[in-house]
Amino acid sequence: MDVVFNHTHSAGQHEKSVLDRIVPGYYYRLDEEGNIPCSSCCPDLATEHTMMEKLMIDALVLWAKEYKVDGFRFDLMGHHTTSNMRKIKEALSTLNIEEHGVDGKKIYLYGEAWEFGSLNAMIPGEACHQKNTYSLGIGSFNDRIRDAIRGGSPFSDLAAQGFCNGLYYDFNHAPENREIPEDKGIQKKILLNLMDNIRIGMAGNLREYQFTDSEGRQIAGKDVLYRGNPGAGYSASPEECINYVSVHDNHTLWDNIQAKAPFHTPGRNPQTATIEERVRMNHIALSIIALAQGIPFFHAGDEILRSKSGDKDSYNSGDHFNRLDFTYKSNNWGAGLPIAEKNQYDWPFWKQRLCQPELKAQTKNIQYALECFCELLEIRKSSPLFRLPNAKEIQKRVVFLNAETGKEQIPGLIVMSLLDNFDQESPIDSQYKRIVCAINATQSEISFSHDSLKTIRLCLHPVLQKSQDSTIQKAFFESTTGTLGIPAQSTIVFCEIR
Repeated sequence: MDVVFNHTHSAGQHEKSVLDRIVPGYYYRLDEEGNIPCSSCCPDLATEHTMMEKLMIDALVLWAKEYKVDGFRFDLMGHHTTSNMRKIKEALSTLNIEEHGVDGKKIYLYGEAWEFGSLNAMIPGEACHQKNTYSLGIGSFNDRIRDAIRGGSPFSDLAAQGFCNGLYYDFNHAPENREIPEDKGIQKKILLNLMDNIRIGMAGNLREYQFTDSEGRQIAGKDVLYRGNPGAGYSASPEECINYVSVHDNHTLWDNIQAKAPFHTPGRNPQTATIEERVRMNHIALSIIALAQGIPFFHAGDEILRSKSGDKDSYNSGDHFNRLDFTYKSNNWGAGLPIAEKNQYDWPFWKQRLCQPELKAQTKNIQYALECFCELLEIRKSSPLFRLPNAKEIQKRVVFLNAETGKEQIPGLIVMSLLDNFDQESPIDSQYKRIVCAINATQSEISFSHDSLKTIRLCLHPVLQKSQDSTIQKAFFESTTGTLGIPAQSTIVFCEIR
């Protein structure tokens, strides 16, 4: 259940005001001049005040106890204190099956822990933003893996590329991509840093997870740079990490790909990335989320190439831009220029793309994307190695093979090994001793060799053996040299059977 305790529609003596009419001046945060800040969008509630905190706790306990709500998502959680969230978790944990018909300890809490707003300005050490959520056992959205996969951020150039859509290996040379220099050396350095952010995200975004970064250094997740600053990894356990690549806010994953994939790029053949290439970019992005440690979060419609026709804030755009077509006849791309209120500045950018018939997904593309997504869900469900319970197990069992070579690693390739082959230990997975996930975002087939893979026997995951993607059948493993063959724009999962 989505809960919004950070603001109300109105305050003071407005006709729709409620709380200020109960106790004037108490329930809302006040700045130094006595004004109510609106950093949330509307009047900010002061949840650091005792009775406002009580209102939150009482409401949540009621919903859990009487309506059996088993999870709560906190809108702008960074506008609440860590103390608020800790007390909420403690109150819900007191609920039990015998007395209340619900096990409160199993209720999952997560939210938007963005570091901004009136509370952060006043008491930054107490605001429940990402850096302060460590060890709370409460999930927060991981924007590091989001930005690394798709490129840019919700606030940067629309055409800024990332791991899944061509940075360095298929650069778009778009005039709207001012964020990424034309220099190939700089592009490669940026891409390798994004790959570090993806690896940390795939390891549950753990603050203390140790691995070899793109500079060849053994570092912890907290030391990985995100947008030039250390602190990419910030969680204490995988339950604190919500991995995602798109959500209701900002552009859909498909619209991001439409914005960032090569478009009328000189020297490229074809100059514009085909619809088939774009669908594979979509799958690459979703596969990273599906195979990562932590909590995978998928925006409704990612699996069917959902478009809002370039609308970056569809809150008030109606069904015309927000609709989902489960007949798969359309993904809603080309529904018209997005609503002017939040999008008019970007109309010239979108207009030239929305009018291109070759960028419109057909039913076969949508159904193919859906089938491939369902395969990812089957693979994740097939092994508990994709759902390790704590940081200790992740450090022990999750190893990134291509990362070990630092600057010499292959750009655009992530290889993750999940281990369950430890002597004198009971296995976690009754079927597989090892799972190897190889993600090749580039336009070329890649052969990757590693000593740890020599002489073992790997086979294609059973789900992929009957995959709808015929390209996957080109994948191979050569045991003598420990070599994986990964087709272009593909995610391959290999298994070592017990």
